[in-house]
Formats: sequence, structure tokens, C-alpha cells
Amino acid sequence: MISQALTTLEGWLARLEQLHPSSIELGLERVRRVWDRLGLEPDFPVIIVGGTNGKGSTCAFLEAILLAEGYKTGLYTSPHLLRYNERVRIAGRESGDAELVRAFERVDAARGDTSLTYFEFGTLGAMMQFIDAGIDVAILEVGLGGRLDAVNIFDADAAIVTSVDLDHMDYLGDTREKIGFEKAGIFRAGCPAICADPTPPESLLEHADDISADLRWVNGDFFFRRAADHWAYEGTGMSLPALPLPVMAGAYQLRNAAGALAVLEALQARLPVSEAAICKGLATVHLPGRFQRIARAPDVILDVAHNPEAARALAATLRAQPVRGRTVAVVGMLADKDADNVLDALSGAIDAWWVCTPASPRARDSTELAAILRRHAGSAPVWIEPDVILALEKARSTAHEGDRILVFGSFYTVAAVLHHAATKH
Repeated sequence: MISQALTTLEGWLARLEQLHPSSIELGLERVRRVWDRLGLEPDFPVIIVGGTNGKGSTCAFLEAILLAEGYKTGLYTSPHLLRYNERVRIAGRESGDAELVRAFERVDAARGDTSLTYFEFGTLGAMMQFIDAGIDVAILEVGLGGRLDAVNIFDADAAIVTSVDLDHMDYLGDTREKIGFEKAGIFRAGCPAICADPTPPESLLEHADDISADLRWVNGDFFFRRAADHWAYEGTGMSLPALPLPVMAGAYQLRNAAGALAVLEALQARLPVSEAAICKGLATVHLPGRFQRIARAPDVILDVAHNPEAARALAATLRAQPVRGRTVAVVGMLADKDADNVLDALSGAIDAWWVCTPASPRARDSTELAAILRRHAGSAPVWIEPDVILALEKARSTAHEGDRILVFGSFYTVAAVLHHAATKH
């Protein structure tokens, strides 16, 4: 008899968290075995998006433009902020609980005694829903790395690596060269392989060459340039001189947008998109937790930046958008993140700090994080309030007119604030 809990999405997610001895286990053998039993062979183009940072934004640009052109899209991303349903979107709408439960039931029935991680279960379930829905194109975001990530069981008709930097080093290696090789594992022979990192590691370039991928590299094969109130894209066969600036803040978003356009240019024969659809997608796309303003007077800005490259980009955005008053940060991070270099990258842009502990078993304790921060904070005061929401409330209580508050450091930290804001309305 099926337990009552397994008739609900909440019950299934709780079960998936317990099914495998570890939350992450890279490797394709187990998930490929179940994929084969399920016969998940998509007959639509598949776009795979990998990279250290910029994956979510690139996926959002791709989805928005393809939707604007009238295609029925399937989008699979991770992690989620408020609901697991965010991870699976069909035609721009989140998958419902019932659809997710049915997919998990079918994956569970097919796996037999093969153990799958939470992410592997979700990956197979997402593709099953896409096939059932008869979508026109799937956009799949890599969970971790690329070469051994569950998403990579599917052959990409076009793949993009958005950036390569140091993160998840326990799994991917401790140098950009090692990580670049793992990221390049999503490329396929003879297929478009987009690299939006302006200084890619040699390992990525060599792997693309070794497998004879159709490598297209930013500043070599496609270019972008910002003007005062618009930007331009130039590719091998596509020239768009007057594009609207993305709604999402941050200079780095132009590189993400250009990478998405390079993917679409490479697939133009199978998935033609018009300039009108590109403009509409760029002007409407929105992604929570990416320099997202949720309140004013004072401004409260949320950003999921949690590694050094993302922190440097966040610091640049703060400097590009100065305020009359102070910038006060509320920061909470996971223990496996490079807190030293993240906090160092932002130290010059923050005038006061509140340190908290995100609600995750992997969280770094706020007292420990504050000790690391004090090495980088200079004269900026550092206060500790373990609870994320209390830390934000205390930051707000000390804010003056013209100040802004930045909440960053982890998806868990940002999710806590978004959940609190949602329950207040």
C-alpha cells in the first residue's frame, strides 16, 4: 500500500532526500541505467547550460526569447528558492504537484534496486514531463560540474559554458583548468559549443578541439557592446545593433544575454527566432535572487552570490549603482564555500555587516563566519544575529534615509527572506 505521504509532493521530496546515502554523487552509470529503462529519448532540441555563474540567468534569457517566438519550452533548473515546482517549467509555467508526483512515481517504479540522488530523480522526472507535454525545446541547467552531472545523460544539440571559476572544488578540482575540463564535458562532437567566459581555461578549449565540437567563443566568434541606452550583438551570421538592455541589473548580465543569443544563433536552422522575439524576451525576463530589489526606503536587495566570481560581479554592480547613504550587508553562507575570498571581494563595497546562519545542515555558523569577515571588514562594524530574518530586521532598524541593505551569500539566505516576504502578504 502506498503511504499517504507519498500521494503528496512534500512526502515525495522528503523520501527522495533519504533514498540515497549522499546528496551528491557524481557519475552517470546509475542514472543512465534508469534512463534506459524509461526510454527517455527526446525528439526535440536540447540545450544544456553549464558554468560556475550565470547559468540561471542564461536559462531565463533562453526561455523568455523562445517563449516570445511562440515555442513550447521545457526548462529544468536548480536549486529552487521557495518551491520545488520552480525547477520544472513547461511553456513558462511551473509544473504542478500532481504532475511532479506522477513523474516521481514512474521513475521510482523503473529504478528497481538502483539508488538515485534527489537531483538525479528530479532530472529524469523533468525530462519525462517534457516528453509527455510535447514541448518544442528543452533547456537543462547543469546541477554541478558537467561531465558527470545527471543532466549530461542527454546529448545537447547546443551547449554553453557561461563561466569557469573556483567553486565546488571538493568535487571538481582546485584549479580553473581542472574545473574547465569538467564543465566542457557537456559539449558534443560536431555540435555548437558556446563559451561565454572571455578567458576560458586551456582544458576547455582543448577538449572542444579533441572532440571536434563547433566551438564559438565570446570575443572571438561572437561579440557584445553596450551603449548608453541599448546594446549590440554581433555573431557569425547575426547582427543586432540596437537591443534593449536586460531588465536584470548587473553588467555581467549582458555577457549572459550574449551567450544565450550565441546559442540561439547556432540553432537558428532548427529553432528560428526573430529580432522582435529577442527584444521582447530581453525586456521582460526576470529571475528572483539576482540583484532583486524587494523593498524601498531603505532599498532591500537580494543576491544569491556565493562564490568569489559572483561576489566580484556583485561588488561591481554595487559600485555602478551608488547610494547617498551606507550599504549594509546581511550575509549567511554555507560551510563549503570560499568565505575568505567572497568577503574580501565585497569588503570595499560594504559599510556595515550583519552575519547570520542560513537554515541548512551545510551552513557555516555565524560566529565562525564573523571571525573570517573581521579579517576583511576593515573599520566596518560586524554584528552577529544567527537568525536570517532577525538579522535583516536589525539591519533595517539601524538604516537611515539613503541607505540600502544587501542580503547575499547563499540561496538559503535569500530564500528565507523571500519566504518571509511572501508570508507577510
